[in-house]
Amino acid sequence: MIAKTDRTQIRSKVHFRIRQKLSGTTERPRLNVYRSLNHIYAQVIDDSNGTTIASASTLAGKIAGGGNVAAAKEVGKLVAEKALEKGVTKVVFDRGGFLYHGRIKALADAAREAGLIF
Repeated sequence: MIAKTDRTQIRSKVHFRIRQKLSGTTERPRLNVYRSLNHIYAQVIDDSNGTTIASASTLAGKIAGGGNVAAAKEVGKLVAEKALEKGVTKVVFDRGGFLYHGRIKALADAAREAGLIF
């Protein structure tokens, strides 16, 4: 069995490799996703200016539950709506070293359905 620190280190190495290949610009900011055991977080980040344009998470209080696919869909929809309000339509998806599966995929699909293009 792999220890928790080993999994965390592996994920951070994968995330570092991903971040070497992509970055958010003013035209196409980065949609970053972080998944913990109980919550999921999403941010739209402009790396050229170092600013967060929009963010959403299950900690916001509007979304009941946190560690399930339904909550991830709500967060994806919410972050897409906030980004569209700020005039962002195209983003680059950063899965944060996590597998594109389950809650990460649900968040991405919900963001696409809400109007983000990636």
